[in-house]
Amino acid sequence: MKEIDNTELIRYRYNRYSKFYDILEAPMEIPSSKWRKELVKYSSGKVLEVGVGTGKNIPYYQSNTNLTVIDFSSGMLHKAIKKFGHLNNINFTNADIQKTEFETDEFDTVIASFVFCSVPDPIKGLKEIKRICKNDGKIIILEHVRSDNKFIGLLMDFLNPLIVGLLGFNINRDTENNVINSGFHDYQDKNLLLNIFRMFIINNKK
Repeated sequence: MKEIDNTELIRYRYNRYSKFYDILEAPMEIPSSKWRKELVKYSSGKVLEVGVGTGKNIPYYQSNTNLTVIDFSSGMLHKAIKKFGHLNNINFTNADIQKTEFETDEFDTVIASFVFCSVPDPIKGLKEIKRICKNDGKIIILEHVRSDNKFIGLLMDFLNPLIVGLLGFNINRDTENNVINSGFHDYQDKNLLLNIFRMFIINNKK
């Protein structure tokens, strides 16, 4: 029951501020736009984007990409549909990556950007991605993680409860460790900025 309650609480927080999300995130778009372009360029075949939010990655996909996008927040998904619902190559679905109805080995590529900071059980979500991504498929995750600088890391730990309470995401997660504990071992870890913003390029091996 605790996990379900936590998921509903995080969903509520994202629904609550979905109307203002793009405004709040605007300062981060200066550096992150180039990361989003790089994130999407690895995609091929049938693509799933997890936690599409308001659709910030969508402009960077090729127009003929076979794309399914999901978000567990109906408020965020509604914003994405409002902006990009006219594109006929995209399937918009309200779904939680911790448990989906997708077939095993359904996607060639799975992409997520700044998502696993807010998934209540990140390992459960990553294992679900492993299931629905094909063997030898690509999984690309753009994320902010806990700093390995001792002082900054402790500061992030101190501030994390406040950030989670207000916005619903964590600033101190060890995403690389979560990747390993989810059964992924063939991956590249790219430091994008200050070893806090990182990209994980994973080869899915089953």
